[in-house]
Amino acid sequence: MPPIVLLSFLIGYFGLLIIISYFTSRNSADNSTFFIANRNSKWYFVAFGMIGTALSGVTFISVPGAVVNSSFGYFQFVLGNAVGFVLIATVLLPLYYRIHLISIYTYLENRLGFWSYKSGAMIFLISRTIGSAFRLYLVAIVLQKFIFDAWNVPFWVTVLICLVLIWLYTFKGGLKTIIITDTLQTVFLLSSVILSIWFISKSLNLNLAQTFETVKNSSYSKIFFWEDFLGNKNHFIKQFLGGIFVTIAMTGLDQDLMQKNLSCKNIGEAQKNMLTFTSVFVVINLFFLSVGALLYMYASANNIDVSALQTPDHLFPEIALNHLNLIPGVVFMLGLTAATFATTDSALTALTTSFCVDFLGFNKKENHNDPALIRTRHMVHVIFSFIMLLVILGFKIINDDSVVNAIFKAAGYTYGPLVGLFAFGMSTKRIVTDKLVPFICILSPVLSFIIDRNSGSWFGYSIGFELIIINGLITYLLLLVTGKSGKAKV
Repeated sequence: MPPIVLLSFLIGYFGLLIIISYFTSRNSADNSTFFIANRNSKWYFVAFGMIGTALSGVTFISVPGAVVNSSFGYFQFVLGNAVGFVLIATVLLPLYYRIHLISIYTYLENRLGFWSYKSGAMIFLISRTIGSAFRLYLVAIVLQKFIFDAWNVPFWVTVLICLVLIWLYTFKGGLKTIIITDTLQTVFLLSSVILSIWFISKSLNLNLAQTFETVKNSSYSKIFFWEDFLGNKNHFIKQFLGGIFVTIAMTGLDQDLMQKNLSCKNIGEAQKNMLTFTSVFVVINLFFLSVGALLYMYASANNIDVSALQTPDHLFPEIALNHLNLIPGVVFMLGLTAATFATTDSALTALTTSFCVDFLGFNKKENHNDPALIRTRHMVHVIFSFIMLLVILGFKIINDDSVVNAIFKAAGYTYGPLVGLFAFGMSTKRIVTDKLVPFICILSPVLSFIIDRNSGSWFGYSIGFELIIINGLITYLLLLVTGKSGKAKV
């Protein structure tokens, strides 16, 4: 597909987002609008928009690509995700609404203390920056290969262009703008995956019923893996439990997605949002896995050398942009762009919110909408965009794995202490030794790394997504051992 066609599409797409930003922020662009959308968001807009935020370009490219190695085994993880979402709706959301939080990490200050609070907020800043950088990296390499390489544009310029465009449509309206743009981007994402299935099926001369049967009867359709619990990372128990705890950490203890829930009018609407989102999330992941099976069948039928690809993540863009015709290529780029930027714009807003509230104390200022504070918020927004640029460039140098695996592997290390902190605060009445908490939050991932690297030789056990459980448990036990009996604050 000619690069100029894809570039024209990209310019038009961002032009639409900037127009939406103008209309959503022209009457109010203060800090309350930016941080929590004035707590006036419609739950159905939030639920629908969260689909695009939660799925991201990782789901769009990496999940179909990973089918070759793990079949539909990823769906075991998705089922765990669904249980995690239900737990968030019934346990965490009532807590957050009860104490009227803007930043969810304020709970740690109320319950455990100042250093616990700062540790939790810092874990989020690091975790979300890394995770979002991984996601944006994925779409940036596609844009680089199929658009900007044609004009010899350096990779860092491609990433910078993406971040500048995101900043342009989010810096004023923040969350209020993102709830609308993410709803639109989710429409594009869902339309893209459904149309992709249709286009690939048509190229394989299959109707809808035949497509379903072909995927069902293929070698890729195996979902449940019960063999070799110790050595198999795809074992159901590991995937399912990992899915639960990764979801609790990366959604329920993450300012990004919880910020959207906290923008709803009340707890009832926030819970309706989460439960509706969960049902759609499960179904759409089955669609993405089906796309993966169809892509590999298409590659086989058309003698495409899959082994020549640098990574399985390149399979979908390779077929969509080089082997199908113009319309499927544009549909693919539409879905990929929508998925990835729905995630990145939301993350930059959440990172800015957390830093302004948790480290600059915006919530403790008498006038939240002081022009000086708004200027500071803009500067923080720019700084996090720059940090994300640096992380993406670093990841390009060191990455040699499928991005979906890299993200959840990183989450196991970075979010684990956050799981331990919240679990300790909610399940015990003990008081922590607050000054030790930052050191515990560093020590726990280090110990988890050592265990992960040596579990095979020590125990004959291969650790998968359940790494986050091990990390959180180590944090919990260290807090328990170093703490003392007392009365919890909240």
